[in-house]
Amino acid sequence: MDPRRLLRWIYIGRMTIASAIFVAAVFSWFRVDPHTPLLASLAFVISAIVTTGSAWYTATNNRPLSRTFLYIQFITDLLLVTVVVHTTGPAGVGGPTAFSALYILVIAMAALLLPEQSSLLVAALGIVMYFADIGLFQPDFAEDRLFYVQLALFAVVALSTAALSERLRKGTVGTAQLAAHLEQVRLRAEDILGNINSGVITIDRAGRLVYANPMAERLLDVSMASFANREVLGHIRAEAPALSEALERSISERLRTNRAEGTVIAGGREFPIGVTTTYMEDSDGNLSATAIFQDISDSKRIESLRIRAELLEGIAELSASLAHEIKNPLASIRSSVEQLSRMPHPGEDERTLATLVMRESDRLSRLLTEFLDFARVRVARRDSVDAADLVRGAARLAAAHPDRKEGVEVECVIPPGDPILLTGDEDMLHRAVFNLALNAVQASPPASKVTIQVREAREGVASDSRFAQGAIEIRVSDRGAGVPDEIRSRLFTPFTTTKPQGSGLGLAVVQRAVEAHKGLVLLDSDRTGTRVTILLPRAAATVPAFA
Repeated sequence: MDPRRLLRWIYIGRMTIASAIFVAAVFSWFRVDPHTPLLASLAFVISAIVTTGSAWYTATNNRPLSRTFLYIQFITDLLLVTVVVHTTGPAGVGGPTAFSALYILVIAMAALLLPEQSSLLVAALGIVMYFADIGLFQPDFAEDRLFYVQLALFAVVALSTAALSERLRKGTVGTAQLAAHLEQVRLRAEDILGNINSGVITIDRAGRLVYANPMAERLLDVSMASFANREVLGHIRAEAPALSEALERSISERLRTNRAEGTVIAGGREFPIGVTTTYMEDSDGNLSATAIFQDISDSKRIESLRIRAELLEGIAELSASLAHEIKNPLASIRSSVEQLSRMPHPGEDERTLATLVMRESDRLSRLLTEFLDFARVRVARRDSVDAADLVRGAARLAAAHPDRKEGVEVECVIPPGDPILLTGDEDMLHRAVFNLALNAVQASPPASKVTIQVREAREGVASDSRFAQGAIEIRVSDRGAGVPDEIRSRLFTPFTTTKPQGSGLGLAVVQRAVEAHKGLVLLDSDRTGTRVTILLPRAAATVPAFA
């Protein structure tokens, strides 16, 4: 019981008894002992003062009630009962036994509100007051056996109620702790279910919704609150047939579903989901089924990337073998045709055919070389590489290439100061930067500029563990027409090209070379031009050795 509620009943009972004894004393003012009205008046005034102050304190104080406050209440009640017993003694009506049972009521209330030892102390104080009053003012009754029976009854009531109250208090505390623990577990479970990336739905035997977490609502694009305790399988079946079928199977056939796949059409999009279901039946025969499902678009995408990576590895191995087997005979064929064209008295047709064969042989040889570059992208050695020297060398070669249109300039933007060092295979990195520079030169219109910039990368890349020591940014920009939208997403895929005579392996080689150095390749293209950015880990700082 709430202590404040019990105290309110104590206040009412106290003032009722004090008022009754005061009224009785007033009406018997001239027929009783002159001290009786005085005691009744004092008891009424003290009870009124203590009760008023206590009621105000319990109403305005939200803190737990102190033991001292409770002691004041029960001492006041014991004094009031003693006055009642005294005034109703031989000079009153009924003798001391008429209201002595009120001591038992006070002792029982103390046992409910105070700890065991404190309640026994209140009981002992009540016995002492009763014994003193009888012994001093009613000695005849003190010799009566009934008096001692009453004292023994007070003691028995005090011990029994204190023991029962203490056991009840411990049980109440244990129940409160269990309730608090269960509430904590419930809140934790709701927090987990509310924040996981999987949708959770529970239905009963009739297909009514029992529970749905927020992620289930987002995935199915519906407010599940409107389906609480209502049939929901029909709505789920319209948007996610596989999910509905798995739930129905768990309910009807008591079968669990593990890692099934289906499709959800909701919110204007279609995406795959993975579904796992289970069922539970309690002792009363109530059956429920729970489904856990999640969007597996990313998993599917990762799986496709894995398959693509395996395919690329297979292509790379095939390319290496094929190129190696073809390149040597091709060189022999070209050499033979070249010598035939130099023999005396060749005709015009023979010279034309020989030139054609040699030109196509050179083109095929370049294609095979690109195949080999793509297939053999491995970091053979790791040296300290100056990014500025790397960019300058690639820029000179691109500026001197025959495919450069008239007036196209290649500009290097390199910050002054200490060298910007990378760690890696210099030849491989040079090929990657040269391929990007050459693509920019070939895509640039006449009288335009290609810019190759080297700088420290911004702090935003520090969150990537690959760039714990910092990153170097190499950006190649042109003023061309940009990359068409339809091929932008697969521009780094082998055999994708926008050039009539291109092999589609140049950018694939760039990406493999950068990834082999644990870097990233970023593309930004629009109508004003294309910007390809390479991010490479900065070389770790070295500590100088001292002799």
